[in-house]
Amino acid sequence: MTISDGVNLIAGLLAIVIGILMFWSLPVPLSLKRSQTPLPFVSIIIPARNEARRIQPLLHSLKQQNFQTFELLVVDDDSSDNTAEIAASYGAEVVRNRTKQTGAGKSLACWHGAKQAKGQWLLFLDADTFFSDEDGLEKLVLLYQKKGAKGILSLQPYHTVHKLYENLSAVFNIVVIVGMNVFSVGKRSFKTAGSFGPCILCNRDDYFSTGGHENIQSAIMDDLALGQAFLDKDLPVRCMAGKGTISFRMYPEGFKSMVEGWCKSFAIGSKSTHPVIMLMVVIWMSGSFISVGELISSLLAAEPVRILLSGALYMLFAVQTGWFARRCGNFKWPIFIVFPVLFLFFTGVFLYSLFRVHVLRSVNWKDRKIKV
Repeated sequence: MTISDGVNLIAGLLAIVIGILMFWSLPVPLSLKRSQTPLPFVSIIIPARNEARRIQPLLHSLKQQNFQTFELLVVDDDSSDNTAEIAASYGAEVVRNRTKQTGAGKSLACWHGAKQAKGQWLLFLDADTFFSDEDGLEKLVLLYQKKGAKGILSLQPYHTVHKLYENLSAVFNIVVIVGMNVFSVGKRSFKTAGSFGPCILCNRDDYFSTGGHENIQSAIMDDLALGQAFLDKDLPVRCMAGKGTISFRMYPEGFKSMVEGWCKSFAIGSKSTHPVIMLMVVIWMSGSFISVGELISSLLAAEPVRILLSGALYMLFAVQTGWFARRCGNFKWPIFIVFPVLFLFFTGVFLYSLFRVHVLRSVNWKDRKIKV
């Protein structure tokens, strides 16, 4: 075994350690007892554009919630399917948003919903989310009350996987969460990048004092922009994982939809990640490729000691990637045996996203061309 081989193994082990520091913790909401202070009326606002195939699990889960002190507003964002009819069948008030302009339609839809809302608290939910059990909504609002009912409480839903191709999102889920800057060692040294978009809870007064979604309607990454708007007003933004509270299934329409979805967000969203956190991500991902290269090299050289050491490093990366990913969703353990495929897919889509954003100056999403 040469010196360069030893350096590669050490670099790979260092990347494993950096990975642990990078993704140090991921808190989730815990069950809380109700206090003597009553919970306020909540307006649940769901922006929905052509979500007929995805919105029913959320609407059904809301019907099952123990906490029912809420109104349900589904903002039909110029859908061409029967999204509005399905929402109405579940008792939702359907708000029509017929804007034809290009751009980030979700922000305008949220703003339309917020203006119609009667609740003291506003809960914005993506149409592909759903509460994991009947206590999910109560757990969320009780936590917000405990935190002082100020600013934003946002959860990244637990990713449920049904088809093989959906496992390709594993590394994306890890990087999305880590990229919020608040789940690494020394998190108090970093300002949060914003909020998680699929589940945002805030109080009405704070929301309108920041200008809400109207103020950020030109932003592609509305979740990050809204969080920043709250931070600019010295309002807290708290981010947590949704495991056990709220879940979602991303991109069930197929592989193409998944690529477009991740392409839309990553090149822009990565700008909000702190440089130190980004460096950790780069080192961790580089280590994964080093481990693969070292294993292939050792097999070609047919050196038993190198094969044993590089094989051990490869398996460490497989286990660590699986451990990280399963914090974020129910990704299948066997897929991590071929974890290089996951990292290659991430790298390819990220580079494509950079090309769309910086060269073509546009991304595609839900039949809209969004200029950036």
